Amino acid sequence: MHFTFTEEHEELRRTVRRFLEQRSDEQAVRRAMETERGYDDDVWSQMAGQMGLQGLIVPAEHGGAGLGWVEMMVVLEEMGRSLLCAPYLSTAVLAAGALVEAGSEEARSEILPGIASGETIATLAFVDDGRGWDVADVQMQATKDGDGWKLSGVKNFVLDGHTADVILVVARGPDGLSLFRVDAGAAGLERALLPTLDLTRKLARVSFSSTPAKRVGASGDLTSQLRRVLDLAVVGLVAEQVGGAQRCLEMSTEYARTRLQFGRPIGSFQAIKHRCADMLVSVEFAKSAAYNAGFTAAEGDGDLASAAHIAKSYCSEAYFHAAADNIQIHGGMGFTWEHPAHLYFKRAKSSSVLFGDPMQHREQLAQSLGI
Repeated sequence: MHFTFTEEHEELRRTVRRFLEQRSDEQAVRRAMETERGYDDDVWSQMAGQMGLQGLIVPAEHGGAGLGWVEMMVVLEEMGRSLLCAPYLSTAVLAAGALVEAGSEEARSEILPGIASGETIATLAFVDDGRGWDVADVQMQATKDGDGWKLSGVKNFVLDGHTADVILVVARGPDGLSLFRVDAGAAGLERALLPTLDLTRKLARVSFSSTPAKRVGASGDLTSQLRRVLDLAVVGLVAEQVGGAQRCLEMSTEYARTRLQFGRPIGSFQAIKHRCADMLVSVEFAKSAAYNAGFTAAEGDGDLASAAHIAKSYCSEAYFHAAADNIQIHGGMGFTWEHPAHLYFKRAKSSSVLFGDPMQHREQLAQSLGI
């Protein structure tokens, strides 16, 4: 497979980077992460109204751009580079992806236009309390209640679950796994913001107590479709990780060229040279793994699950080590709250366990290969 970005892709990258340099610089990130909502409404509206980013993979008939996962990967790589604080991964990737892959046509018509316009914040509630990121772990039951459904139980690690207007819940119905819609004001719904290491990404614990819901999944058991939804979410996340890792590399090499010690740039010392070189190799390998997953998702003719497992396991570790080395190269200053290095380190650590940690993905890859 050839990872070839077109001139249109590169122009998209340049446009998104310019926007984020203006609206998601370090000061903007620090302001947003300290709020309970976790993002700036004006920035979110501008992303939708002027750039159409929320509707990137939303079909054109539902108000979106109808683009694919290569374009999404380009955008998310830039967002990861700037640590954008916004409910983008939850809304434009998880929720929109779930509706495109597993939603009924009625649900797509009802929800996707609002996502594309930026008016609707949506998320996917997947992980049952005490369980992991695997479709087999989902045990929450949906019970029939007249013409509707009711949900009871707890979902953990719901991205932006405390502010979402629409929560798409993965639960088991009579036919197997399906998607159910719960609106923010539903009876029996309780949402609590979780204390997390990474302040730039908000996670919530969402509780349901006989909460009325509407089935929005396509007919039948959606296990295979929801497994693909998670694989696509991994594709989005590894693109973020690659962007963050690349920025850590840039910060390290910039500092190594300008920081003088004993009258010489510290980049001239062998220990720093080796650390930066190792970081470069790791980041480039991570890009290859992430791009392989992204192009596999876009072309639809490869083993997406294996590509996602490989990318998540490698990119998670590459980003974490790049962020840690970035702190070490900056020395004492890199450990301070005032320096942005710790923001990337915390994002790297939290991203490594989101959607399953590297060990889990390697185990799943081994099982799929029969090892």
